[in-house]
Order: sequence, then structure tokens, then C-alpha cells
Amino acid sequence: MSRKQGSRGTANVLLDLGFDDAEELSAKAALAVRLNELIDERGLKQIEAAAVIGMTQPKISQVRCYKLQNISLERLMHALVALDQHVEIVVRPIRHARRHGITVAAG
Repeated sequence: MSRKQGSRGTANVLLDLGFDDAEELSAKAALAVRLNELIDERGLKQIEAAAVIGMTQPKISQVRCYKLQNISLERLMHALVALDQHVEIVVRPIRHARRHGITVAAG
């Protein structure tokens, strides 16, 4: 897929690359980044993380490699909760300065 000459990119590289599910993939990636940070901070091996989180070791491996196609947003959120995190979903009207869509901030 090629971009038009002179076209401006967005803040979402996946959208710029033409992924139909770019917003969902970006949200999953943000959650996976935080999940991987927590696993690293706690020094958990994949099998240990799987036991704590309630996923299989192969699913943890997919998260660690950011292969998120077969892992739902909900599953990633539950994994974060299992690691003592608070996940908050906020729905609000579109502001004039923002376009519609999904934004995930993990920190």
C-alpha cells in the first residue's frame, strides 16, 4: 500500500499504514506495553506470569512478542487487573480539537 506524495501522517502509524483495525491494535499495544513492563519489573518468567494472570504460557509469549491478533482487549485488561492495576474506561463526547476514536493511556 502506498501513500500519496505530500500526505500528512496521523499520530497513529497503524492507521497511516492502512490497517482497518488500527485503533484496536494501538489500544492492545498500549496495554501490552504496560503488561510487559509489569512482568519485567516483577522478574516473572512466562510460566509464572501465566499462573498469576490466568493465561496460558503460549498466550504470555504472544503478548511478550506483541503478537496481539488473537488476544482481546478485555483479556489484556483482566491481565493488568491480575497484576494489581486499575483499568479505567472513559466515554465522553468528541471535543472540537479531537476526532472520534479510541485512545488508551497506560502508565
